Amino acid sequence: MKTDHVQSSVRALTVHAPRAPLSGSLQVPGDKSISHRSLMFAALARGTTHITGLLEGEDVLRTADAMRALGAEITRTGTGNWTVRGCGLDGLHEPADVLDMGNSGTAARLLSGILASHGLTAVMTGDASLRSRPMKRVMDPLAATGAVFLSRQGGRLPLAIQGNANPPPLSYRLPVASAQVKSAVLLAGLNAVGVTRVEEPVATRDHTENMLRHFGATVSVEPMGAGGRVITLQGRPELVARDIVVPGDPSSAAFILAAALLVPGSKVSVRGVGLNPLRTGLFTSLREMGAELVISNERVEGGEPVGDITATAGALHGVDVPATRAPSMIDEYPILAVVAAHATGQSRFRGLEELRVKESDRLSATVAMLEAGGVWVEVVGDDMIVHGTGGAIPGGGMVQTRMDHRLAMSAVVMGLAAGQPVRVDDTAFIDTSFPGFITLMDSIGAGLAA
Repeated sequence: MKTDHVQSSVRALTVHAPRAPLSGSLQVPGDKSISHRSLMFAALARGTTHITGLLEGEDVLRTADAMRALGAEITRTGTGNWTVRGCGLDGLHEPADVLDMGNSGTAARLLSGILASHGLTAVMTGDASLRSRPMKRVMDPLAATGAVFLSRQGGRLPLAIQGNANPPPLSYRLPVASAQVKSAVLLAGLNAVGVTRVEEPVATRDHTENMLRHFGATVSVEPMGAGGRVITLQGRPELVARDIVVPGDPSSAAFILAAALLVPGSKVSVRGVGLNPLRTGLFTSLREMGAELVISNERVEGGEPVGDITATAGALHGVDVPATRAPSMIDEYPILAVVAAHATGQSRFRGLEELRVKESDRLSATVAMLEAGGVWVEVVGDDMIVHGTGGAIPGGGMVQTRMDHRLAMSAVVMGLAAGQPVRVDDTAFIDTSFPGFITLMDSIGAGLAA
Protein backbone atom coordinates (compact mmCIF):
# COMPACT_ATOMS: atom_id res chain seq x y z
CA MET A 1 0.00 0.00 0.00
CA LYS A 2 1.56 3.26 -1.10
CA THR A 3 0.58 6.10 1.22
CA ASP A 4 -0.06 9.48 -0.35
CA HIS A 5 0.83 12.33 1.99
CA VAL A 6 -0.68 15.77 1.67
CA GLN A 7 0.18 18.42 4.22
CA SER A 8 -2.87 19.15 6.34
CA SER A 9 -4.43 22.60 6.17
CA VAL A 10 -4.19 24.78 9.25
CA ARG A 11 -6.68 23.81 11.96
CA ALA A 12 -6.98 26.50 14.62
CA LEU A 13 -8.81 25.65 17.85
CA THR A 14 -10.19 27.62 20.78
CA VAL A 15 -10.18 25.51 23.95
CA HIS A 16 -12.66 26.15 26.75
CA ALA A 17 -12.80 24.55 30.18
CA PRO A 18 -15.19 21.55 30.06
CA ARG A 19 -18.58 21.85 31.75
CA ALA A 20 -18.08 18.67 33.79
CA PRO A 21 -15.13 16.59 35.06
CA LEU A 22 -13.33 14.30 32.64
CA SER A 23 -14.06 10.61 33.10
CA GLY A 24 -13.72 7.29 31.32
CA SER A 25 -11.32 4.55 30.26
CA LEU A 26 -9.51 4.51 26.93
CA GLN A 27 -6.48 3.35 24.96
CA VAL A 28 -3.95 5.60 23.26
CA PRO A 29 -2.29 4.80 19.93
CA GLY A 30 0.81 2.61 19.78
CA ASP A 31 4.20 3.83 20.95
CA LYS A 32 5.80 5.96 18.25
CA SER A 33 9.40 5.03 19.04
CA ILE A 34 8.62 1.31 18.95
CA SER A 35 6.47 1.67 15.81
CA HIS A 36 9.31 3.30 13.85
CA ARG A 37 11.77 0.63 14.95
CA SER A 38 9.40 -2.29 14.32
CA LEU A 39 9.05 -1.30 10.65
CA MET A 40 12.78 -0.71 10.18
CA PHE A 41 13.98 -3.87 11.91
CA ALA A 42 11.32 -6.05 10.30
CA ALA A 43 12.44 -4.73 6.92
CA LEU A 44 16.04 -5.72 7.71
CA ALA A 45 15.04 -9.22 8.87
CA ARG A 46 14.39 -12.30 6.75
CA GLY A 47 10.83 -13.56 6.73
CA THR A 48 7.46 -12.01 7.49
CA THR A 49 6.78 -10.02 10.66
CA HIS A 50 3.25 -9.31 11.88
CA ILE A 51 2.89 -6.04 13.81
CA THR A 52 -0.10 -5.38 16.06
CA GLY A 53 -0.94 -1.95 17.48
CA LEU A 54 1.27 0.04 15.10
CA LEU A 55 0.84 3.80 15.41
CA GLU A 56 -0.69 4.97 12.13
CA GLY A 57 0.32 8.61 12.46
CA GLU A 58 1.97 10.53 9.66
CA ASP A 59 5.49 10.11 11.07
CA VAL A 60 5.31 6.32 11.16
CA LEU A 61 3.69 6.13 7.72
CA ARG A 62 6.72 7.98 6.37
CA THR A 63 8.95 5.26 7.79
CA ALA A 64 6.76 2.61 6.14
CA ASP A 65 7.10 4.39 2.79
CA ALA A 66 10.88 4.71 3.16
CA MET A 67 11.43 1.04 4.00
CA ARG A 68 9.13 0.06 1.16
CA ALA A 69 11.21 2.21 -1.21
CA LEU A 70 14.32 0.34 0.01
CA GLY A 71 12.87 -3.05 -0.90
CA ALA A 72 10.65 -4.33 1.93
CA GLU A 73 7.07 -5.44 1.26
CA ILE A 74 4.86 -3.63 3.77
CA THR A 75 1.08 -4.12 3.89
CA ARG A 76 -1.65 -2.80 6.17
CA THR A 77 -4.09 -5.63 6.98
CA GLY A 78 -6.35 -3.78 9.44
CA THR A 79 -6.38 -0.98 11.98
CA GLY A 80 -2.96 -1.07 13.63
CA ASN A 81 -2.19 -4.43 12.00
CA TRP A 82 0.64 -4.60 9.45
CA THR A 83 2.80 -7.27 7.83
CA VAL A 84 6.39 -6.70 6.76
CA ARG A 85 8.22 -9.10 4.47
CA GLY A 86 11.83 -8.20 5.08
CA CYS A 87 14.65 -8.28 2.58
CA GLY A 88 17.52 -9.08 4.96
CA LEU A 89 20.54 -6.96 5.81
CA ASP A 90 22.04 -7.53 2.37
CA GLY A 91 18.80 -7.13 0.42
CA LEU A 92 18.18 -3.37 0.41
CA HIS A 93 18.11 -1.65 -2.96
CA GLU A 94 18.61 1.94 -4.00
CA PRO A 95 15.39 3.99 -3.79
CA ALA A 96 14.05 5.32 -7.08
CA ASP A 97 13.09 8.68 -5.61
CA VAL A 98 13.78 11.06 -2.74
CA LEU A 99 12.76 9.72 0.69
CA ASP A 100 10.37 12.25 2.25
CA MET A 101 10.46 11.86 6.04
CA GLY A 102 7.77 14.48 6.68
CA ASN A 103 8.02 15.81 10.25
CA SER A 104 9.85 12.84 11.77
CA GLY A 105 13.31 13.44 13.19
CA THR A 106 13.35 9.90 14.61
CA ALA A 107 12.76 8.37 11.18
CA ALA A 108 15.38 10.56 9.50
CA ARG A 109 18.10 10.01 12.08
CA LEU A 110 17.62 6.25 12.48
CA LEU A 111 17.39 5.74 8.73
CA SER A 112 20.69 7.60 8.33
CA GLY A 113 22.37 4.78 10.23
CA ILE A 114 20.91 2.17 7.90
CA LEU A 115 21.76 4.10 4.73
CA ALA A 116 25.33 4.90 5.85
CA SER A 117 26.25 1.21 6.05
CA HIS A 118 24.83 -0.04 2.76
CA GLY A 119 26.27 0.37 -0.74
CA LEU A 120 23.60 2.64 -2.13
CA THR A 121 22.89 6.33 -2.58
CA ALA A 122 19.76 7.98 -1.21
CA VAL A 123 18.43 11.47 -0.59
CA MET A 124 16.23 12.39 2.37
CA THR A 125 14.10 15.48 2.81
CA GLY A 126 11.21 16.51 5.05
CA ASP A 127 8.73 19.25 5.82
CA ALA A 128 9.75 22.79 6.74
CA SER A 129 10.14 21.89 10.41
CA LEU A 130 12.34 18.85 9.80
CA ARG A 131 14.44 20.71 7.21
CA SER A 132 15.33 23.22 9.93
CA ARG A 133 16.52 20.58 12.41
CA PRO A 134 20.23 19.65 12.66
CA MET A 135 21.37 16.26 11.37
CA LYS A 136 25.05 16.86 12.10
CA ARG A 137 24.75 15.03 15.41
CA VAL A 138 24.28 11.77 13.49
CA MET A 139 26.40 12.66 10.47
CA ASP A 140 29.51 13.12 12.61
CA PRO A 141 29.66 9.61 14.12
CA LEU A 142 28.32 7.95 10.98
CA ALA A 143 31.06 9.51 8.85
CA ALA A 144 33.41 6.94 10.44
CA THR A 145 31.59 4.22 8.44
CA GLY A 146 33.12 5.67 5.27
CA ALA A 147 29.77 7.04 4.12
CA VAL A 148 29.71 10.37 2.30
CA PHE A 149 27.16 13.01 3.38
CA LEU A 150 26.08 16.10 1.46
CA SER A 151 23.69 18.44 3.25
CA ARG A 152 22.59 22.02 3.44
CA GLN A 153 24.57 24.41 5.64
CA GLY A 154 24.57 23.35 9.28
CA GLY A 155 23.90 19.71 8.48
CA ARG A 156 20.27 20.24 7.51
CA LEU A 157 18.01 18.38 5.12
CA PRO A 158 17.81 17.70 2.24
CA LEU A 159 20.61 15.20 2.86
CA ALA A 160 22.30 12.93 0.32
CA ILE A 161 23.99 9.81 1.69
CA GLN A 162 26.36 7.61 -0.28
CA GLY A 163 26.69 4.54 1.88
CA ASN A 164 29.59 2.13 2.32
CA ALA A 165 28.75 -1.54 1.72
CA ASN A 166 31.66 -2.69 3.94
CA PRO A 167 31.70 -0.31 6.89
CA PRO A 168 34.04 -0.78 9.85
CA PRO A 169 32.48 -1.24 13.31
CA LEU A 170 32.08 2.02 15.19
CA SER A 171 33.14 3.00 18.70
CA TYR A 172 31.44 6.19 19.82
CA ARG A 173 30.85 8.08 23.05
CA LEU A 174 27.72 10.22 22.96
CA PRO A 175 28.52 13.86 23.87
CA VAL A 176 24.91 14.27 25.08
CA ALA A 177 22.22 11.73 25.94
CA SER A 178 20.35 10.93 22.72
CA ALA A 179 18.53 7.68 21.95
CA GLN A 180 18.31 8.72 18.30
CA VAL A 181 22.07 9.12 17.86
CA LYS A 182 22.74 5.91 19.79
CA SER A 183 20.26 4.03 17.61
CA ALA A 184 21.72 5.44 14.38
CA VAL A 185 25.19 4.19 15.36
CA LEU A 186 23.86 0.74 16.33
CA LEU A 187 21.90 0.47 13.08
CA ALA A 188 25.06 1.29 11.14
CA GLY A 189 26.85 -1.41 13.12
CA LEU A 190 24.38 -4.06 11.97
CA ASN A 191 26.11 -4.27 8.59
CA ALA A 192 29.70 -4.04 9.93
CA VAL A 193 31.99 -7.00 10.60
CA GLY A 194 33.02 -6.89 14.24
CA VAL A 195 31.68 -5.25 17.40
CA THR A 196 30.12 -1.79 17.44
CA ARG A 197 30.38 -0.01 20.79
CA VAL A 198 28.41 2.98 22.09
CA GLU A 199 28.98 4.74 25.40
CA GLU A 200 26.16 6.91 26.73
CA PRO A 201 26.78 9.16 29.76
CA VAL A 202 23.15 8.81 30.87
CA ALA A 203 20.89 5.86 30.06
CA THR A 204 18.41 6.69 27.28
CA ARG A 205 15.37 4.78 26.05
CA ASP A 206 16.47 1.27 25.09
CA HIS A 207 13.83 0.21 22.55
CA THR A 208 16.53 -0.30 19.92
CA GLU A 209 18.50 -2.70 22.13
CA ASN A 210 15.35 -4.59 23.13
CA MET A 211 14.13 -4.95 19.57
CA LEU A 212 17.52 -5.95 18.16
CA ARG A 213 17.52 -8.84 20.64
CA HIS A 214 13.93 -9.64 19.69
CA PHE A 215 15.03 -10.12 16.06
CA GLY A 216 18.06 -12.21 17.00
CA ALA A 217 21.00 -9.81 17.30
CA THR A 218 23.56 -10.15 20.08
CA VAL A 219 23.48 -6.98 22.19
CA SER A 220 25.05 -6.49 25.61
CA VAL A 221 24.61 -3.60 28.03
CA GLU A 222 26.99 -2.85 30.90
CA PRO A 223 26.84 -0.04 33.49
CA MET A 224 29.36 2.77 33.18
CA GLY A 225 30.04 5.48 35.73
CA ALA A 226 27.17 7.31 37.40
CA GLY A 227 24.13 6.20 35.43
CA GLY A 228 25.87 5.66 32.10
CA ARG A 229 25.96 2.51 29.97
CA VAL A 230 28.12 0.78 27.39
CA ILE A 231 26.20 -0.98 24.60
CA THR A 232 27.91 -3.44 22.30
CA LEU A 233 26.48 -5.05 19.17
CA GLN A 234 27.89 -8.01 17.25
CA GLY A 235 27.80 -7.05 13.57
CA ARG A 236 26.31 -8.94 10.63
CA PRO A 237 23.69 -10.90 12.64
CA GLU A 238 21.08 -12.99 10.89
CA LEU A 239 17.95 -11.03 11.77
CA VAL A 240 14.88 -13.28 11.70
CA ALA A 241 11.27 -12.11 11.50
CA ARG A 242 9.47 -11.97 14.86
CA ASP A 243 5.96 -10.73 15.56
CA ILE A 244 5.59 -7.50 17.55
CA VAL A 245 2.87 -6.10 19.82
CA VAL A 246 3.31 -2.33 20.12
CA PRO A 247 2.27 -0.99 23.57
CA GLY A 248 0.39 2.27 24.06
CA ASP A 249 2.66 5.30 23.82
CA PRO A 250 3.44 6.77 27.28
CA SER A 251 4.23 10.11 25.63
CA SER A 252 0.69 10.17 24.20
CA ALA A 253 -0.89 8.94 27.44
CA ALA A 254 0.80 11.87 29.18
CA PHE A 255 -1.64 14.39 27.70
CA ILE A 256 -4.74 12.42 28.74
CA LEU A 257 -3.41 11.83 32.25
CA ALA A 258 -2.35 15.48 32.69
CA ALA A 259 -5.81 16.68 31.68
CA ALA A 260 -7.36 14.33 34.25
CA LEU A 261 -5.03 15.67 36.95
CA LEU A 262 -5.86 19.31 36.18
CA VAL A 263 -9.62 19.42 35.51
CA PRO A 264 -11.27 19.41 38.95
CA GLY A 265 -13.16 16.26 39.85
CA SER A 266 -11.74 14.19 36.97
CA LYS A 267 -10.75 10.53 36.97
CA VAL A 268 -9.51 8.81 33.80
CA SER A 269 -7.84 5.45 33.06
CA VAL A 270 -5.52 4.75 30.13
CA ARG A 271 -5.14 1.07 29.31
CA GLY A 272 -2.11 -0.78 27.96
CA VAL A 273 0.52 1.95 28.37
CA GLY A 274 4.20 1.11 27.87
CA LEU A 275 6.05 1.28 31.20
CA ASN A 276 9.66 0.92 30.09
CA PRO A 277 11.59 2.41 33.04
CA LEU A 278 13.65 4.53 30.64
CA ARG A 279 10.42 6.22 29.46
CA THR A 280 8.55 6.86 32.71
CA GLY A 281 10.35 9.91 34.12
CA LEU A 282 7.15 11.95 33.71
CA PHE A 283 5.17 9.60 35.94
CA THR A 284 7.91 9.80 38.59
CA SER A 285 7.86 13.61 38.43
CA LEU A 286 4.07 13.81 38.63
CA ARG A 287 4.04 11.59 41.71
CA GLU A 288 6.67 13.82 43.31
CA MET A 289 4.21 16.69 42.75
CA GLY A 290 1.57 14.78 44.69
CA ALA A 291 -0.36 13.44 41.69
CA GLU A 292 -2.60 10.44 42.28
CA LEU A 293 -1.45 7.96 39.62
CA VAL A 294 -2.32 4.31 40.13
CA ILE A 295 -0.79 1.58 37.93
CA SER A 296 -2.60 -1.75 37.64
CA ASN A 297 -2.68 -4.89 35.48
CA GLU A 298 1.08 -4.83 34.90
CA ARG A 299 2.36 -7.32 32.33
CA VAL A 300 4.99 -7.85 29.60
CA GLU A 301 4.10 -7.69 25.90
CA GLY A 302 6.65 -8.00 23.11
CA GLY A 303 9.54 -7.64 25.56
CA GLU A 304 8.21 -4.34 26.97
CA PRO A 305 6.48 -3.80 30.36
CA VAL A 306 2.87 -2.60 30.03
CA GLY A 307 0.14 -1.53 32.46
CA ASP A 308 -3.04 0.49 32.99
CA ILE A 309 -2.74 3.98 34.56
CA THR A 310 -5.52 5.83 36.38
CA ALA A 311 -5.17 9.56 37.14
CA THR A 312 -7.38 11.40 39.64
CA ALA A 313 -7.48 15.20 39.96
CA GLY A 314 -6.12 16.72 43.15
CA ALA A 315 -3.82 19.34 44.67
CA LEU A 316 -0.27 19.51 43.30
CA HIS A 317 2.93 21.21 44.45
CA GLY A 318 6.14 22.31 42.75
CA VAL A 319 8.99 19.92 42.00
CA ASP A 320 12.71 20.04 41.18
CA VAL A 321 13.42 17.63 38.31
CA PRO A 322 17.12 16.68 38.01
CA ALA A 323 18.93 16.76 34.68
CA THR A 324 19.63 13.03 34.97
CA ARG A 325 15.91 12.35 34.49
CA ALA A 326 15.69 14.26 31.20
CA PRO A 327 16.40 11.31 28.86
CA SER A 328 13.47 9.34 30.34
CA MET A 329 10.99 12.16 29.70
CA ILE A 330 12.54 14.38 27.03
CA ASP A 331 9.28 14.59 25.05
CA GLU A 332 7.11 15.27 28.10
CA TYR A 333 8.52 18.58 29.36
CA PRO A 334 5.90 20.77 27.63
CA ILE A 335 3.00 18.92 29.26
CA LEU A 336 4.82 18.71 32.61
CA ALA A 337 5.31 22.48 32.40
CA VAL A 338 1.54 22.87 31.95
CA VAL A 339 0.94 20.74 35.05
CA ALA A 340 3.54 22.71 37.00
CA ALA A 341 1.82 25.96 36.04
CA HIS A 342 -1.24 24.82 38.02
CA ALA A 343 0.73 23.55 41.02
CA THR A 344 1.45 25.45 44.21
CA GLY A 345 4.96 26.90 44.33
CA GLN A 346 7.94 26.87 41.98
CA SER A 347 9.06 24.00 39.74
CA ARG A 348 12.52 23.77 38.20
CA PHE A 349 13.38 21.47 35.29
CA ARG A 350 17.13 21.10 34.89
CA GLY A 351 19.35 20.31 31.91
CA LEU A 352 16.97 20.89 28.99
CA GLU A 353 19.52 21.63 26.25
CA GLU A 354 18.17 18.71 24.19
CA LEU A 355 14.80 20.49 23.87
CA ARG A 356 16.41 23.12 21.67
CA VAL A 357 16.74 20.65 18.75
CA LYS A 358 13.29 19.04 18.76
CA GLU A 359 10.46 19.69 16.26
CA SER A 360 10.85 23.32 17.28
CA ASP A 361 13.18 24.98 19.75
CA ARG A 362 10.90 23.30 22.23
CA LEU A 363 12.37 25.10 25.23
CA SER A 364 11.59 28.60 23.96
CA ALA A 365 8.29 27.38 22.50
CA THR A 366 7.21 25.96 25.86
CA VAL A 367 8.08 29.24 27.57
CA ALA A 368 6.04 31.16 24.99
CA MET A 369 3.10 28.76 25.42
CA LEU A 370 3.00 29.27 29.19
CA GLU A 371 3.35 33.02 28.82
CA ALA A 372 0.38 33.00 26.43
CA GLY A 373 -1.56 31.36 29.25
CA GLY A 374 -0.58 34.06 31.72
CA VAL A 375 2.05 31.99 33.54
CA TRP A 376 5.34 33.39 34.90
CA VAL A 377 8.19 31.25 33.56
CA GLU A 378 11.95 31.79 33.35
CA VAL A 379 14.92 30.16 31.60
CA VAL A 380 18.22 30.16 33.47
CA GLY A 381 20.93 28.53 31.35
CA ASP A 382 19.41 25.20 30.33
CA ASP A 383 16.91 25.17 33.22
CA MET A 384 13.24 26.15 33.04
CA ILE A 385 11.57 27.59 36.14
CA VAL A 386 7.76 27.60 36.27
CA HIS A 387 5.99 29.66 38.94
CA GLY A 388 2.79 27.79 39.71
CA THR A 389 -0.51 29.51 40.41
CA GLY A 390 -1.89 26.87 42.78
CA GLY A 391 -5.05 26.57 40.67
CA ALA A 392 -6.47 27.55 37.31
CA ILE A 393 -4.07 29.67 35.27
CA PRO A 394 -5.39 32.90 33.68
CA GLY A 395 -5.44 31.67 30.05
CA GLY A 396 -6.86 33.94 27.37
CA GLY A 397 -3.88 33.99 24.98
CA MET A 398 -2.92 32.57 21.59
CA VAL A 399 -0.35 29.73 21.47
CA GLN A 400 1.98 29.56 18.46
CA THR A 401 2.64 25.83 18.00
CA ARG A 402 5.53 26.21 15.49
CA MET A 403 4.54 22.99 13.65
CA ASP A 404 5.22 21.02 16.85
CA HIS A 405 2.63 18.35 17.68
CA ARG A 406 3.55 18.12 21.36
CA LEU A 407 3.25 21.88 21.81
CA ALA A 408 -0.20 21.75 20.22
CA MET A 409 -1.44 18.96 22.51
CA SER A 410 0.06 20.63 25.58
CA ALA A 411 -1.71 23.88 24.67
CA VAL A 412 -5.02 22.02 24.36
CA VAL A 413 -4.61 20.56 27.86
CA MET A 414 -3.62 23.99 29.16
CA GLY A 415 -6.85 25.43 27.80
CA LEU A 416 -8.99 22.78 29.49
CA ALA A 417 -7.82 23.97 32.91
CA ALA A 418 -7.51 27.74 32.29
CA GLY A 419 -9.74 30.52 33.56
CA GLN A 420 -10.21 31.97 30.07
CA PRO A 421 -10.26 30.13 26.69
CA VAL A 422 -6.89 29.40 25.11
CA ARG A 423 -6.50 29.73 21.35
CA VAL A 424 -4.19 27.29 19.54
CA ASP A 425 -3.02 28.52 16.14
CA ASP A 426 -2.77 25.08 14.51
CA THR A 427 -3.66 21.55 15.62
CA ALA A 428 -3.16 19.88 12.22
CA PHE A 429 0.30 18.55 13.12
CA ILE A 430 -1.09 16.55 16.05
CA ASP A 431 -1.92 13.81 13.54
CA THR A 432 1.78 13.19 12.90
CA SER A 433 2.08 11.43 16.25
CA PHE A 434 -1.40 11.09 17.78
CA PRO A 435 -4.12 10.55 15.16
CA GLY A 436 -7.57 10.92 16.68
CA PHE A 437 -6.38 12.99 19.65
CA ILE A 438 -9.32 15.43 19.56
CA THR A 439 -11.87 12.62 19.24
CA LEU A 440 -10.29 10.66 22.08
CA MET A 441 -10.24 13.72 24.34
CA ASP A 442 -13.88 14.35 23.56
CA SER A 443 -14.71 10.74 24.51
CA ILE A 444 -13.80 11.60 28.13
CA GLY A 445 -15.69 14.89 28.10
CA ALA A 446 -13.27 17.54 26.82
CA GLY A 447 -15.82 19.08 24.44
CA LEU A 448 -13.22 20.19 21.89
CA ALA A 449 -15.21 19.46 18.74
CA ALA A 450 -17.99 21.75 19.95
